[in-house]
Amino acid sequence: MEQIIDSLTQFWQFTGFANCTWQHLVMIAIGLVFILLGIVKHWEPLLLVPIGFGIIIGNIPFLNGLNIGIYEEGSVLNILYQGVRQGWYPPLIFLGIGAMTDFSALISQPRLMLIGAAAQIGIFGAYIIALHLGFSPAEAGAIGIIGGADGPTAIFLSSKLAPELMGAIAVSAYSYMALVPVIQKPVMLLLTTKKERLIRMKAPRQVGQKEKILFPIIGFICTAFIVPSGIPLLGMLFFGNLLKESGVTRRLAQTASGPLVDVVTTLIGLTVGASTQATVFLSARSVKIFLLGLLSFVIATTCGVLFAKLMNLFCKEGNKINPLIGNAGVSAVPDSARVSETVGLEADPSNHLLMHAMGPNVAGVIGSAVAAGILLGFLS
Repeated sequence: MEQIIDSLTQFWQFTGFANCTWQHLVMIAIGLVFILLGIVKHWEPLLLVPIGFGIIIGNIPFLNGLNIGIYEEGSVLNILYQGVRQGWYPPLIFLGIGAMTDFSALISQPRLMLIGAAAQIGIFGAYIIALHLGFSPAEAGAIGIIGGADGPTAIFLSSKLAPELMGAIAVSAYSYMALVPVIQKPVMLLLTTKKERLIRMKAPRQVGQKEKILFPIIGFICTAFIVPSGIPLLGMLFFGNLLKESGVTRRLAQTASGPLVDVVTTLIGLTVGASTQATVFLSARSVKIFLLGLLSFVIATTCGVLFAKLMNLFCKEGNKINPLIGNAGVSAVPDSARVSETVGLEADPSNHLLMHAMGPNVAGVIGSAVAAGILLGFLS
């Protein structure tokens, strides 16, 4: 009888119930909220559902020494997590993004690249504020990149500059990407007048196939020479786009933009979520990172909209820019461009801004990678 009781006692010690704390329950609840938002609200379900389930996986309590935790060397989760820690996954995501992206809107209106560049001010604004809050320069740089609204870039940079903060930074970046409509719309309405929201932009010119092929080649050479430290992201982004536009590598482009990016997105979401173990994740620093990430996102949106208004001071009548597309300067493709379209249609149901907003939107993708390269070059 004693042996049975001892066996049951030993079994109990190995269960999650015996090792559970209130912190684990809080994180599991957060994971459930992520899944709920992805399924019910349709807020970036391809990101929130894997991250939410990953949070639950990472916060099931267990007895140390079982070699199953994401931070235990040699465990299955730890091996999958190396793609995040070592920065393997983000370039593969950028390869898929490049293969999915049409840069025509930017090629036809090169001036819109300036809006994408202006939106990156949010990154450096958050960097300065993070320094004042006591974070080290490397940590501040990793936190600031959240303002680019680019999850893979945030993971890539934090893996190099502040791996101990990666979980909080990655979850923060992906959370705010999912909340793009909620965060950006009030800022856009606050900074624009009714008259500005009614501005109609000239239809972009048609872009030839030769231009589409030359753009990724010239774009990569120019940006890589300026910021060599951004080569892993920029190289894969432009290479993926060349596969798409060349017309002779369709199978490779379809693989990069389909099965490959789907697999990597699943793994990156699941492992990032699992890295938020309560013992590591729940801290005052994580709260600061979430607040700084939100501030960075707001600053980026504000700078994009205000810069579009500034450009209008130098534009002739009939060639002005609707400042509502300024929000699309962040890298959340195509969600922030859809917000431009939605808010524009609310002001004028016949004024479609999506094709114009895609210009600064894809410029934001390039801009966030360049900004990450700048920070990596200065802070690593």
